[in-house]
Amino acid sequence: MTPEFIGISGSPIPHSNTDRIIQHMLEATGRPTEFVKLSRLNIRPCLGCKQCVEDNICKVKDDFPALAETLKSAQGIILGAYTPYSQIDAFTKALLERFWSLRHVNHCLAGKQAATVVTGLNPAATETVTQAMKLELEIYEGMVLAGQLQLPGNLPCVTCGRGDDCPQSGKPLLHGPDTPCDQISYARVEDRDDLWKKAQEIGGNMAKASMAGKH
Repeated sequence: MTPEFIGISGSPIPHSNTDRIIQHMLEATGRPTEFVKLSRLNIRPCLGCKQCVEDNICKVKDDFPALAETLKSAQGIILGAYTPYSQIDAFTKALLERFWSLRHVNHCLAGKQAATVVTGLNPAATETVTQAMKLELEIYEGMVLAGQLQLPGNLPCVTCGRGDDCPQSGKPLLHGPDTPCDQISYARVEDRDDLWKKAQEIGGNMAKASMAGKH
């Protein structure tokens, strides 16, 4: 069955908070869906070759052209990113660059429902990336933004095994120099009732809006 809603995660962590809340939003649509993990695909940044100008089909031979066909037939897209080094992750950034092939002349994503999820440790960076994605999807791509979520991130140092004695660890800055890793709780998005309920609401609203657009 052709998916009506596509959820795309830029998080490389298996079964991450970003993945799970996107999947929760997809389930809330009650429609056929597909979940895409960008770390499992080969999607390069845009090469600026302009070979897509005539037909909106990217000619770079990687995994994007096939994904693009799925996106063009979908009713809506949920896009999740995270913020390493206080910037948008490379997986999501490359995908957004490749959206250019869908934009010019025919504006293939215009009018589709969209939602974003951004996960990060730095609230200012999370907000910056959230607003940048809003600009891209609403203004550049002409999509209808149903909602945006911002999730608290987890410090890799807490689970890497060397967080307590690594001189490069960010743990002292975020949790103080005397807090051992085993005393730092790992944030689970399911424990944030406000975010979990908001995600369900956004997913439901996307489905309702897409159905209204068909009448």
